[in-house]
Amino acid sequence: KAIAFYKANGQEKAFAEVSNSKGQFVKEDLYVFVYDMSGKCVAHGFNKSMIGMDLSALKDPKGKLFVQERIEIAKTKGYGWQDYMFTNPVDKKVEPKTAYVEKVDNFIFGCGAYKQ
Repeated sequence: KAIAFYKANGQEKAFAEVSNSKGQFVKEDLYVFVYDMSGKCVAHGFNKSMIGMDLSALKDPKGKLFVQERIEIAKTKGYGWQDYMFTNPVDKKVEPKTAYVEKVDNFIFGCGAYKQ
C-alpha cells in the first residue's frame, strides 16, 4: 500500500504519510520505513528521529548489519525478506523480526513483523 501511495502521490506526500505515526501505514507494532540506496532513512513510521540519518552501519544485537543487508537485497534482487533482531515498540523487548523490503526508484521500502 505504501508503494502504491508513493506512485500515486509522489515522494513528498508519501514520505510524510509513512512518517505519520497516526497515519495509514502504522498499526501497533507494524510500520513502514524507507531508505535511500546508501542507507539514509528518508521516512519512518515509528521513529522520526531516524529520518535523515545514515543507518548503513546499524547492527542488531547479534551484530548483523541489517540495513546493509536491505541495500544488498534491493541492489541484487529488487525485493526480498530478511530476519534480524529489533526492539519491539509495543513491549520494548528485543525480539526476532522479519521484514519485507522492495526497491522502488532509488528507495528501499520496507515493513517488518515481530515473530512472537
